[in-house]
Amino acid sequence: MSVNLTTLPNGFRIVTEHMPGLQSASIGIWVSAGGRHERPEQNGVAHFLEHMAFKGTETRSALQIAEVIEDVGGYINAYTSREVTAYYARVLQADVPLALDVIADILRRSVFDPSEIEMERGVILSEIGQALDTPDDVIFDWLQERAYPEQPLGRTILGPEDRVRAFTREDLAGFVAEHYGPGQMILAAAGAVDHDEIVKQAEALFGDMSAHGQPDLVPARFVGGEVRQVKSLEQAHVTFGFESPDYRSPKAYAAQIYAAALGGGMSSRLFQELREKRGLCYTVFAQAGAYTDSGMTTVYAGTSADKVADLSGLILDEMSRAAEGISAAEIDRARAQMKAGLLMGLEGASSRAERLARMVEIWGRVPGLDEVVKRIDAVTPEDIRTHAEHMARRAPMALALYGPVEAAPAYEGLQARRAA
Repeated sequence: MSVNLTTLPNGFRIVTEHMPGLQSASIGIWVSAGGRHERPEQNGVAHFLEHMAFKGTETRSALQIAEVIEDVGGYINAYTSREVTAYYARVLQADVPLALDVIADILRRSVFDPSEIEMERGVILSEIGQALDTPDDVIFDWLQERAYPEQPLGRTILGPEDRVRAFTREDLAGFVAEHYGPGQMILAAAGAVDHDEIVKQAEALFGDMSAHGQPDLVPARFVGGEVRQVKSLEQAHVTFGFESPDYRSPKAYAAQIYAAALGGGMSSRLFQELREKRGLCYTVFAQAGAYTDSGMTTVYAGTSADKVADLSGLILDEMSRAAEGISAAEIDRARAQMKAGLLMGLEGASSRAERLARMVEIWGRVPGLDEVVKRIDAVTPEDIRTHAEHMARRAPMALALYGPVEAAPAYEGLQARRAA
């Protein structure tokens, strides 16, 4: 497999990976314009804009956008995260030029018709309502807000209802003008693709865009603290967040291996101790997430009201025990899970394209898989134990609780338990 990277004079980047034997391709554009790029009064506009991209351009109606891709058996979609918005399609080899033309059309020539804005406003408000009705979704937004209070990184991606109700065509167009410059875009394609042909088409579609600067990100500052929402639910939902390395940090791989050993599978410490040995919960997991300048390792569990106090304390106790005695076998198992997950996850064109865009955004290049595996293997048991000790004792902590959580220990008591 071969990876090629080209940058146009205006800063627009094209990265492709040809995958022999495939008859299809995944192609898309990743824009460095997510939730954390919004000002307070813009909160939710990046996600609203993603929805509106499919609602009509100067040359295609909303129906035509859907039909032109589905007529050839393809698939088109988009998503918004805190640091990126992506627009992508999966098509057969012969239809790659068509897919790129459609994506360029929705990015550069969306009309933001007022009637479509009103229609989609209702859809997004329903999406917000659905999220609020899903405890194990909304609790992570609350945790994020508590970890990064009064900061762009702490605000929800969907935005508050009052802002969504107020967005206008000018708000959408203004965000595009501010953040959708060629230097903020990465075209990534994987599968049955020809790099030179895609570059040629990209030059025609995006080469005339004028380069412009992007406002600086508000630096992330992990603060921590507690949010507790008592509600009559069947389950008490408990989430912890601990400040972790950002994705460029040399400690990022240690954070991921540690999270896998702590709560990444059925053999992990939290699963074995809390579910298998004590029967305190059905679901429990830990995962390490990262951003440009911060990161958060999250632990989640759901339990009954009468067990929430024991569960909350035992999560921290298990983290302390990991700091004191995580074994080489546990580390090796977590390392193997991480490598296998990486390699298995990249067997499809869509995951390959996603990785290409992410690597170019982070590093300005695409490290080979062998290089990444070597970095994972280079993490030593001492690195993991040092990180585990920091997470158990000193890392800033956020806590979010939702449901019948009256009996859950207070934040201050849990912090004292960490220090004991």
